[in-house]
Amino acid sequence: MTDINLTMRDIYSARARIAPIARKTPLVSSPALSELTGSEITLKLENLQETGSFKPRGAANKLLSLDPGSLQRGVITVSSGNHGRALAYVAHHLGLRAVVCLPDTAPANKRNAIQKLGAEVVVRGSTYEEAVEEASRLLEKERLEMIHPYDDPVVIAGQGTIGLELLEEFPDLDTVVVPLSGGGLLGGIAFVLKSADPKIHVVGVMMERGPAMVESLRAGRIVDIVEEPTLADALAGGIRPNQYTFDLVRKTIDETVLVSEQEIAGAMAFALERHHLVVEGGGAVGIAALRAGKLQHLGKHVAVVVSGANVDMPLLLRIAREHLDGC
Repeated sequence: MTDINLTMRDIYSARARIAPIARKTPLVSSPALSELTGSEITLKLENLQETGSFKPRGAANKLLSLDPGSLQRGVITVSSGNHGRALAYVAHHLGLRAVVCLPDTAPANKRNAIQKLGAEVVVRGSTYEEAVEEASRLLEKERLEMIHPYDDPVVIAGQGTIGLELLEEFPDLDTVVVPLSGGGLLGGIAFVLKSADPKIHVVGVMMERGPAMVESLRAGRIVDIVEEPTLADALAGGIRPNQYTFDLVRKTIDETVLVSEQEIAGAMAFALERHHLVVEGGGAVGIAALRAGKLQHLGKHVAVVVSGANVDMPLLLRIAREHLDGC
């Protein structure tokens, strides 16, 4: 692994660079969660980004930081869905060719959204790693520019702009709860918050099914996991190759939490019922952790990052029918 060369100047530069493309998202209070936990709980609504997730921040920062000459043949990425959609959106905005490699486990609604933005979708393999292999082959064959979904300092800086918004709108913040997968989102946010105040408590939340980053943190090294079907599909997949995020997350995270499929479904229904918000499983894990009382340390002023909204509507309606009574 390589030490990440990231500074607060990089984060501020990213904010200026991505302003025309990525939205500044609202921070709203959650009276129901505040009553349940006894803390002031606010939700950072990245599910309200144009593509339905936080991902345009990192994708835009990366594409806009590159020499235009390197982009002439187009860009390529590997994704479980949300990063691919964000890259397709930014590439369309800039008039670039985009190729997105997905495993066949990526939900159909995410595939269709990527195609509607004009990107070329390549579906290969049943795991994220197999999609990575296909992307590597196309990268070499067609000499495209790889845009990594998380393991890139420029992408991480883009996601870190969420941390700036949290500090500016919620200066009393003492705890942040963030969905955790490859670590670009949590790493970027934690870098900013810990730079401002090392005492801010950073919690990463994953699903119980195939939590690659959490298992790697526990082992002290990157480990392979068996991918399993999960409502939190946006968080699924391994974290190889990895130069930056594993070490960044290891240095900045204070606590990890795993949530069950039942808890994720309940959180999705809760967000719909109490906040009228569409939230996908990966975006709802922080809410799930709070509702289940799983945090070991809960401060008085807590921000929960709601990272995405890209759930298949029939699935959300089914979850709502099954779980609204418990909200």
